[in-house]
Amino acid sequence: MGHNQEEEETPPATPTPTTTASTASKDQEEETWNHQKQTLILELSEKLITGDLQAKIEAARDIRKVVRKSSVKTRSKFAAAGVIQPLVFMLLSPNIDAREASLLALLNLAVRNERNKVNIVTAGAVPPLVELLKLQNSGLRELATAAILTLSAAAPNKPTIAASGAAPLLVQILSSGSVQGKVDAVTALHNLSTCKENSIPSLDAKAVSPLINLLKECKKYSKFAEKATALLEILSKSEEGRVAITDSDGGILTLVETVEDGSLVSTQHAVGALLSLCQSCREKYRELILKEGAIPGLLRLTVEGTSIAQERAHTLLDLLRDTPQEKKLTSSVLEKIVYDIATRVDGADKAAETAKRLLEDMVQRSMELSMNRIQHRAASCTPAKIPSA
Repeated sequence: MGHNQEEEETPPATPTPTTTASTASKDQEEETWNHQKQTLILELSEKLITGDLQAKIEAARDIRKVVRKSSVKTRSKFAAAGVIQPLVFMLLSPNIDAREASLLALLNLAVRNERNKVNIVTAGAVPPLVELLKLQNSGLRELATAAILTLSAAAPNKPTIAASGAAPLLVQILSSGSVQGKVDAVTALHNLSTCKENSIPSLDAKAVSPLINLLKECKKYSKFAEKATALLEILSKSEEGRVAITDSDGGILTLVETVEDGSLVSTQHAVGALLSLCQSCREKYRELILKEGAIPGLLRLTVEGTSIAQERAHTLLDLLRDTPQEKKLTSSVLEKIVYDIATRVDGADKAAETAKRLLEDMVQRSMELSMNRIQHRAASCTPAKIPSA
C-alpha cells in the first residue's frame, strides 16, 4: 500500500527542452496566424467600407470565404470591424452580383452567432430581404429564404420579420421553390409561428395545399414533418384552413397517416388538426375522418402518444363514435372496463401493466382489420423526396 501511495504522489516528469521548444513554437505559430487573420479582417472591412462597387463585391465574397472556414469568434470580429451595415446597404444595390455577394456574406456571418443575427436585423436587413423574395431570380429568392430562416431563429428578430410581410412570400416558395427552398420556407414559417408578439397571422389558408403535398412526400417521423404538422394544426384553427385541408387532395388522409406513422411530436400535431376539424362541425367532418381509417391510429395513440396526444385521441374517438352523445361508451369507461378485467386476471399489483397490454392487443387487432387498405395505400404512395432532417 505504501509503495502504491508513493507512486500516486510522484510529481510529473519535468518537460524536456525539446517538449518546451515544441510548445513554444506552436504558440508562436498560433499567435502569428491570429495576427494575420486580424489583419485580413481589417483589410477586408476597409475595402468593403471605402472601396468602389467592384471592390465591395470582392470584399463581400472574401468575407464569406473566410467566415465559412472560421469559428464563431471570427464572425464576431468581422461584426466588430463594422462590416454588417455596408453589407446590408449592398442588398439594396441594383447590381445583382452585389446583392448576391452581400447576401451570402451576411448569411455566413449569422450562422451560429445570435448577436450577429440580431445586429443584421437591427441594421435594416429585413425589408431588402423581403424585396428579394419577390424577385423572379430563383437563386436570389431562395438565398433570401435561407437568410430569413437563419435570422428568424433568434427570438428578438421574430416580431420584426413577422410584421414585414415575409410570410405570404414564403408560402409561395412552398409551391414553386426547389426542395431545399421548400424545406427552408417551412422552417422559417415555423419559426415565425412561435412569435407571441405578432398580432398579424403569419399563415393563411393558401399554405395548406403545399404543406399537405410536402407532408405526403416526407417521412412522417422526420423533423420536417413535425414542423409541417405544427403549421397545419395552426391552420386548422380557422374555418378557411379547415376547408382547405378538406379540399386538398388527400388532406385528411395525410393527417391520418401521420397519426399512424409519425413521431411523438408530429402525431400530437396531426391529431390536434383532426380534432379541430371534428370539434368545429362533427356532422361535417366525422364521416370524412372515419372514411380514411383513423380509428386504429387513434387507438394506438391513446396508449403510446404524449400525454397531450393521448388526451386529444380520447376526445376525438368520443366524437367519432356512432352512438348518441348521452349513451356513448367514453374512453375512460372503456379503460375502466379493461382495468377491471386485468385486475381479475392478474391481480391489483399487475393490473396497470396487464391493462396496457390488453389495450395494445385491441389496437393491434383493429389495425389488422384495416391492413388491406393500408397496404393498398402504401403501394400507391410517392417515394419520399423531402430530407428527413
